[in-house]
Amino acid sequence: MHAELAHELVTMKAADNAAAPQGNSADLAEQLAWRRLTARHGDRLRVLLEQHGHWPTAEEVGEEGTLGAWLVAQHADRQIDVQRLALRLLEAAVEDGTAGPEGPARQAFLSDRLHVNAGLPQRYGTQIQGVSDTGEPVLWPVEDPEKMDAYRRDVGIPPFAEYVAQYLPEK
Repeated sequence: MHAELAHELVTMKAADNAAAPQGNSADLAEQLAWRRLTARHGDRLRVLLEQHGHWPTAEEVGEEGTLGAWLVAQHADRQIDVQRLALRLLEAAVEDGTAGPEGPARQAFLSDRLHVNAGLPQRYGTQIQGVSDTGEPVLWPVEDPEKMDAYRRDVGIPPFAEYVAQYLPEK
């Protein structure tokens, strides 16, 4: 167990969760504080991943630590280099079986996030740009909408309609 690494990843995860703007907050100070925090965390994650040399496993940092590493990478939206590094290491961990049962889904979410941030279409439909006037989620572009749910199924993510239904108010 890498106790120091685990502690740092879990601490960053908790700070991210505490600082994240709730819903679509219009509070600019809250948004700016969160952006600064995610940038600091992204910088630190880059260093940690480079030092560690591979994606942190649950055996090394606990499940909360691996979730923390993924969350920090997911929110490093202005640091595409950090997201690329994290995705490369996570992909290797999924391939060699050390990413755990959540690894493929986390890889899909991070891949989509990186693609959206790079101006490319996403594959799994995990990134939503907002909600329409009718209350329906609006996806960032998807490379192949016809295959999206099949791709989601392959990595253990529910079909898009089922997934978003849990977040939409009842009609």
